[in-house]
Amino acid sequence: MFTKILIANRGEIACRVMATAKKMGIATVAVYSEADKDARHVQLADEAVLLGAAPSRESYLVAEKIIAAAKQTGAQAIHPGYGFLSENEGFAKRCEEESIIFIGPKHYSIAAMGDKIASKKLASEAKVNCIPGYNDAIETAEKAVEIAKGIGYPVMIKASAGGGGKGLRVAYNDKEALEGFTSCRNEARNSFGDDRVFIEKFVQEPRHIEIQVLGDAHGNVIYLNERECSIQRRHQKVIEEAPSPFITEATRKAMGEQAVALAKAVKYQSAGTVEFVVGKDQDFYFLEMNTRLQVEHPVTECITGLDLVELMIRVAAGEKLPLAQADVQRNGWAMECRINAEDPFRNFLPSTGRLVRFSPPAQTMWQGNTQELQGVRVDTGVQDGGEIPMYYDSMIAKLIVHGQSRAEAIAKMREALNAFVIRGVQSNIPFQAALLAHPKFVSGDFNTGFIAENYGKGFSSEDVPHDDPQVLQAIAAFVRRKTHERAAGISGQLAGYEVKLESDVVVITLDTDGKHAYTPVHVEEIQGKVGFARLNISGSSYEIHSNSRLNDIAIHGSINGLPFTAQVERGTQKNPLAYRVLHNGTQIDALVLSPRAAELHKLMPHKKPPDMSKYVLSPMPGLLVDVAVQPGQKVQAGERVAVIEAMKMENVLFAAADGVVGKVLATKGESLSVDQPIVEFA
Repeated sequence: MFTKILIANRGEIACRVMATAKKMGIATVAVYSEADKDARHVQLADEAVLLGAAPSRESYLVAEKIIAAAKQTGAQAIHPGYGFLSENEGFAKRCEEESIIFIGPKHYSIAAMGDKIASKKLASEAKVNCIPGYNDAIETAEKAVEIAKGIGYPVMIKASAGGGGKGLRVAYNDKEALEGFTSCRNEARNSFGDDRVFIEKFVQEPRHIEIQVLGDAHGNVIYLNERECSIQRRHQKVIEEAPSPFITEATRKAMGEQAVALAKAVKYQSAGTVEFVVGKDQDFYFLEMNTRLQVEHPVTECITGLDLVELMIRVAAGEKLPLAQADVQRNGWAMECRINAEDPFRNFLPSTGRLVRFSPPAQTMWQGNTQELQGVRVDTGVQDGGEIPMYYDSMIAKLIVHGQSRAEAIAKMREALNAFVIRGVQSNIPFQAALLAHPKFVSGDFNTGFIAENYGKGFSSEDVPHDDPQVLQAIAAFVRRKTHERAAGISGQLAGYEVKLESDVVVITLDTDGKHAYTPVHVEEIQGKVGFARLNISGSSYEIHSNSRLNDIAIHGSINGLPFTAQVERGTQKNPLAYRVLHNGTQIDALVLSPRAAELHKLMPHKKPPDMSKYVLSPMPGLLVDVAVQPGQKVQAGERVAVIEAMKMENVLFAAADGVVGKVLATKGESLSVDQPIVEFA
């Protein structure tokens, strides 16, 4: 067994690998860029080596620097995590040449599965179900149309080297096939330097279901059940679960056996994933093989009780798999939500910056520990006060839960999301909460088009319906009551000016347009019960009990006997006296006042926000890579104005209306904050 390994990655996956290495008594070496010098994975490692500047191409993607770091520190093996160099056959081969063990498959297995056209031919030879299609590179758009007609519409046009949703089009007729081929080819050439394109049948109502496989150097390969990954936004997974609520035992077995056959065909050693697209009639077809550890591997660890990182390390050290196919378990139900630094209310634009508050829900399951399951686990590479840099992907954390049933897993996940406190950057937690509450998700009736179908016009606060909106008002009134009870108990108050407890208050739910809602609340006097209050709102009674401290953002307790977790903060950017209450993805800003103060509040004039229509504002924090206009220039609606880059994404800003540029307020190369003006029109 190795005594020291280097983790050629960053963020949560680097921390995840270190947890297992520590459990196994293996020393770890972190590598980092200048942007990550204070990152959590650097602090957790036994040693750390600086690779270079912040951009990946100057640090995490430079194979020579990583190999030099391994030699310098005496690391016998390198774990690549996922992304970066994890599926780079050249890097795996280079490690072998330098007598450093690559904790992953052999370079020839990566090569065989890395090319989508070659992998489909291999899969076909291994008798794996393949989607009907034309798997050779297509030369012309006219030929593409001819092939598409032969297969039968709809078809999917895909770049051979594509990934992450790039180089992919769906065509329903000749015109779309013609245009799709051309744009797909151009996109693939620009993104991957490889313009080969192929065509295959587009499966209707498809589900994305993948099989986890594990092989060793002794010819043994097993499958560890499936993961359901159909909840995707723009081909990026959002929620994953294991097992799938859709497939039958017979389909599971057939998919697993075919995945093993493919892995054996390429002499696969390590953890890997065979991805399938599954139709509404449980017909399944091979998509691709990911020759690395997957982001969503924790859900498989929960239901099987196996530590996949440990098994990867043991296999790389030459050990045999410690279990056979018959020993693989499937216990309970696991789910994972990807918590990303993006603003769902601004079309999921990246949100970078400092984590002013980062307080995940209490963990009861741990990385590398598969003895304590049926709980909550948080995999993260950040910490309170840390930075979300603009140079890498947007993942803040992975939230994993394990329950006895799917319903229990959903309930645990909703409570865990309620308790997840993130401040300083925006996160997609409200969107995750909405997905988990959607009736079709709850019933398991969804496919890869679920998000596009239900949130095709974007996501807004109205898309997060609350079971009982009055609960949020009751929580605001409860916190205000407890604050006043404490204030009333302070000794030495001036006679005649003591804090008095009121039986009646008004909760004013604030509205940005000034259409505030005024809700009377009656608070019953209850002696001798600490942290307890009974509130009556519009004929409904809410008995709330909580022992959380008043300065806690996440408060825990019960409402009418049922457990709850909510987030409450005093003071918002616009109103320092307001309470901000967040529960099940729904948020309100509310004032809690005496009836007389509420009457006076109604008389207050509403101050409209300033008119910013003549400005082009930065929709997200990021780097201004281009300003395409100059003062005095006439600009038409839809014309390109500026380009901002953040988290490996370029965002082009266009003029909303015709006009003349008055001033350019930001310069190329400047780091912008959200809503910072870039261009002012005259």
